[in-house]
Amino acid sequence: MTIQVRNAQEKRVAIDDETLAILKAQIHGKVIAPEDAEYDEARKVWNAMIDRRPGLIVECTGTADVLYAVRFARQHNLLITVRGAGHNIAGRSLQNEVLLVDLSRMRYVHVNPEEKTAVVAPGATLADIDHETEAYGLALPMGINSTTGIGGLTLGGGFGWLSRTLGMTVDNLISVEAVTVAGERIVCDRDHHPDLFWALMGGGGNFAIVTSFQFRLHPVGPEVVCGPVVYDFAEAKKVLANYRAYCSSCPEKATVWFVLRRSPPFPFLPSSYHGKLVMIVVGCYNGPLDEGMREFAKLKKFGTPLGDAIAPRRLRDFQRSFDPLVTPGARNYWKTHNFKEIADGLIDVLAEYGQSLPHEESEIFIAQVGGETNRVPKDATAYPHRDVSFTMNVHTRWREEQDDKVCSSWARDFYKAVEPFATGGAYINFISEGDDTIEGAFAENAKRLAKVKAHYDPGNILRPYLKL
Repeated sequence: MTIQVRNAQEKRVAIDDETLAILKAQIHGKVIAPEDAEYDEARKVWNAMIDRRPGLIVECTGTADVLYAVRFARQHNLLITVRGAGHNIAGRSLQNEVLLVDLSRMRYVHVNPEEKTAVVAPGATLADIDHETEAYGLALPMGINSTTGIGGLTLGGGFGWLSRTLGMTVDNLISVEAVTVAGERIVCDRDHHPDLFWALMGGGGNFAIVTSFQFRLHPVGPEVVCGPVVYDFAEAKKVLANYRAYCSSCPEKATVWFVLRRSPPFPFLPSSYHGKLVMIVVGCYNGPLDEGMREFAKLKKFGTPLGDAIAPRRLRDFQRSFDPLVTPGARNYWKTHNFKEIADGLIDVLAEYGQSLPHEESEIFIAQVGGETNRVPKDATAYPHRDVSFTMNVHTRWREEQDDKVCSSWARDFYKAVEPFATGGAYINFISEGDDTIEGAFAENAKRLAKVKAHYDPGNILRPYLKL
């Protein structure tokens, strides 16, 4: 058996059985070749639109496996991609004829409750982290679906329900352990390899392979006031206008997002509305429960509610509540914009396109950000979008390949229609394949990122989230 893997010159390198046996003897995890029975399962990622064939997959169980995999790649001048939990919308970890370093089996979370810190492996999911931190009444500001991987989330920035009070995920990053393309283990923080540490705070997985993260944790809950309020889509413009007014003066402890989609089968909603177009306002209050209940009573006055589930519940349960809407195996295409305000024209376009969602699983959601996330200077981390109030994800989702063109074209048309109201910035974790824009993702930080890339990976061995 001979395996073909590309090198930095885009030429194929033949890996024979004897050479492969040397690698397998070094790896504690698994080395999977295209001829192996588990290969097709091992190369799957969350987005079913992504279907590529790595030349070789190394499933690592620890830092030593990563070191051996990288040294093997270096010896044979092979291209490398890296996968955490495999949740990235663009599936950039999955490339043809490369060596895929798979970190998804590295999922430990070690909490130090006295210091309020956690050391987290790159394959851990948000659910893994919430499970460990909640036991001590602590939390890390992260994303909104528990199946998301911490590795990709952090390397792209990371924001969610707690970010307005506690900052972004990268704002709570203390240090990382990483393996460079030279095959060396290093520890990066603000005093050691500070340029690389800066790049890893929102610049994507393009510079080194992170084998562990150390985060700062915060006392939260464990219960928070949270949940959705559902309105008939016929009231969308009115609800959006009231949402805008609320966000203009609401306390930072409150984070309120909205979603335009067909209603899931919420148990608190009349069954006659299941599958109908609705406007969903979702809030999370990081503060005293009685205070949160009084504050979120206002969310029920944006229009005439069809039903709501605003109540105190454990944060980790809330974090899992929307997981059924993002299960793996569907085809997905996303577009993203940042906004400083919800303009009248934007409300009009949202109401117009919300009526024509291309599939029952598709949605438009806009996340309220700001607060603590905007108190960090734009150049303090690679993530530069520190002057926005809202981030949008146009999340088209469907099942059949025959619908690819219709769904992706609809998303692009809507994206273009709202562009006049946007900042031009883009959240890297929401960027689909083929939509790579350095200016949108990194703004003025792009040039510095390119210098870090040239220093730590001059041969462009680690294939990028975005081309620098």
